[in-house]
Amino acid sequence: MPKPLVLTSPRFKDGDLIPIAFTGEGEDTAPPLHWENPPAGTKSLALIVEDPDAPDPRRPQRIFCHQVLYNIPPGAQGVPEGARPDALPPGTRVGLNDFGQQAYGGPMPPIGRHRYFFRLYALDTVLPDLGRATRADLLKAMEGHVLGEADLIGLYERIHHRGAAHGPGASA
Repeated sequence: MPKPLVLTSPRFKDGDLIPIAFTGEGEDTAPPLHWENPPAGTKSLALIVEDPDAPDPRRPQRIFCHQVLYNIPPGAQGVPEGARPDALPPGTRVGLNDFGQQAYGGPMPPIGRHRYFFRLYALDTVLPDLGRATRADLLKAMEGHVLGEADLIGLYERIHHRGAAHGPGASA
């Protein structure tokens, strides 16, 4: 049986807090990511970073997208820390996040501790140029082409929210 696709970061473990450098309160740079074991037949990889807890984890209303990458070459084993579009593996396309940018936008939740899903998809195709593709555009283009998926979950709560008194309107 083949090993599953695995996604990790040397800067935080699955389920841990995302270091401030990778958030809107810090340097707002993308964390380094590493992966291994893409399934046989993988022609490209895609990465979506999303927050399903927006705006308030007690009453989530939408999924907020922080990064969209696709057509990552299958031989790539990750993306470096702070990777700008020109430092990504050759051929990688950068889509549009919900900040309206073709870049990584780090966590900066308005209230509470949010979960951030770094989702890597192994695809059986190289996608056409989707232009300024949103998360929804990429998910639609990937339909029927996903061979495997791996998640890395990081947590973040803004510093001024940490330790706040718990009561009506306080973060959980």
